Amino acid sequence: MRIAVLFTASLLVAGCSGATGGQARQTQLTPITPSRTATSSAVPSSSASSTATSSVAAPAAGAPIADAIRWIEAAPPIDAAQYHIALRGGVTAALGDDVAFTTPGGTTCMTDAKHGSPGLACLVELTSPPPRPPDVYGQWKGGWVDFDGLTVQVGSAHGDPGRFAAGQGRELPYDSSLSFGNYRCRTDASALVCVNYAQQSAVRLAADGVDAFACARQVTPPAGIGVQYVC
Repeated sequence: MRIAVLFTASLLVAGCSGATGGQARQTQLTPITPSRTATSSAVPSSSASSTATSSVAAPAAGAPIADAIRWIEAAPPIDAAQYHIALRGGVTAALGDDVAFTTPGGTTCMTDAKHGSPGLACLVELTSPPPRPPDVYGQWKGGWVDFDGLTVQVGSAHGDPGRFAAGQGRELPYDSSLSFGNYRCRTDASALVCVNYAQQSAVRLAADGVDAFACARQVTPPAGIGVQYVC
């Protein structure tokens, strides 16, 4: 299945900083220039990673999940220790056991287990994000993707930046893979692919679409969600 979706120009996450007379004041997080779970401690430089391209393209939409896992695992693992922080305007925030990373293409992802969320959330600049449902109030984030291995949700309402209030993670370079919890992720010049081993499901995030491997059944989404698929 495929959800046709564009990269806009930046990764700004709007926050709700307070209320006056019932109206929330919106602030914007300062965009940063990012800079990669597994066991390797070799860390390519961010300057090299920004100019390199993946030698093998990510699997296309509709490929078997085995192909997606094989592609992810073909990239050597990178040390996850440097991805337990988020960066915002020159300020570093420690995330504890949570992980944050950003792709060279601008997709930013973060876990939030400390607040009870078991899944991975990513902000993707989609070409055609799901439209705001009629029952949604507040700020609509059409490029917010939640993937917990059991479901893929694209588009959701957020009154504040949530987990992304701390900023963005460092860059995950091409031709390396990052493992954390039940997940492992790899990116190329156009797409990020992440697998959830516990559920044997995977998701491909790109400007032109969100593709789920082994998550083919579309269901009626709960209130506040644009599109939902069940794995």
